[in-house]
Amino acid sequence: MIAMPASEVWMIIAALGVGTFAIRFSFLGLLGDQRLAPWMLRHLRYTAVAVLPALFAPLILWPEATAGTPDPIRLAAAAVTLAVGYLTKNAVGSMVAGFAAFYTLAAILG
Repeated sequence: MIAMPASEVWMIIAALGVGTFAIRFSFLGLLGDQRLAPWMLRHLRYTAVAVLPALFAPLILWPEATAGTPDPIRLAAAAVTLAVGYLTKNAVGSMVAGFAAFYTLAAILG
């Protein structure tokens, strides 16, 4: 780990906070009462669909629990989650199926 002075860490945290606020304020504060173009609304609809896989892909493909080696149990549970989500269009059901697949496979395969 790289050692940094506490003041530098807090300065980075503050800069990231200001940047995040500016990005959100640009949509909520400046454009809050205005209608957005239909093409913009169409693209914003897919934000969560794009962000969630980006958050979970590293946890599935390079898990820290296995020192970065892909784990067949995690890959199978992710495949079950995707299949159930695609077939049922139910987010909660797909998460429950993924958890069940993960823990079942972990119990069976160890």
